[in-house]
Amino acid sequence: MTFNLQHLEPIDYLIIGHVTQDVTPEGLRLGGTAAFSALTAHALGLRVGIVTACSPETDLSILDGISIIRHASDQSTTFENLYFPEGRIQYLHHLATPLDASMVPEVWRDTPIVHLAPIAQEVDPKIVRSFPNNLIGVTPQGWLREWDKNGRVHPSGWPEASFVLEQSSVAVLSIEDLGGDESRVEELVTSIRILVLTEGAAGARLYWNGDLRYFRPPPMVEVDPIGAGDIFAAAFFTRLQITKDPWEAARFATQLAAKSVTRRRLNGVPTPEEVQTALLEVIPKV
Repeated sequence: MTFNLQHLEPIDYLIIGHVTQDVTPEGLRLGGTAAFSALTAHALGLRVGIVTACSPETDLSILDGISIIRHASDQSTTFENLYFPEGRIQYLHHLATPLDASMVPEVWRDTPIVHLAPIAQEVDPKIVRSFPNNLIGVTPQGWLREWDKNGRVHPSGWPEASFVLEQSSVAVLSIEDLGGDESRVEELVTSIRILVLTEGAAGARLYWNGDLRYFRPPPMVEVDPIGAGDIFAAAFFTRLQITKDPWEAARFATQLAAKSVTRRRLNGVPTPEEVQTALLEVIPKV
């Protein structure tokens, strides 16, 4: 639900980024990292808050149980994904109001986990300086994309990469976010202590303190991969904050992300049974 600032309570997991209205064959559907990661953190038992911007008409009822600061915007950020044998083509049709540090309520400034979740360059990179004592997790996909006059999205450079990463605790992104360019990985690795690169059905690779390990998911019948990376990120950040062990966090997150692709869109959020299974099972690391 959307909260009045006077009635806000402390939370455990703060997400800053746009929720989206995604164009699908079934009509507009709620999406965005903020939605997928928030529901995942909530499923893991955390008190979750979102700072976002979207139109008043955007239905956020599926985010029941999550505290939401919804800033005014004439339109919601709206994406359309088209799939072809050679890959995905993405279009940005609308962009909501940008987000900066002034939009984060004071009571949430000390939240243990802060997740910076831009999807269309809407989060001011300087916001990373506002949380000096928190675990700051970054999913920088929105800082790694640009769009042309027709709204077609392309991978882009990220001039603020070192600035953001050096002040963050951990980053999770996909090789697709980098346009498949492996040469860019080394630059990112040198700027942050923990970096996770997700690789779809191949799982994830984790760079930590000069070490690299791969985490392979159990085989699943893929129904819809949308949101799997966001579910991975929220699970990883949450487990990392609890255990302080990136390897264990990666095992846990890989398990939940793998299960998520067996259901469509936000239905891929972990169930209580899947959470318990992921806590107990061990995925071999390579």
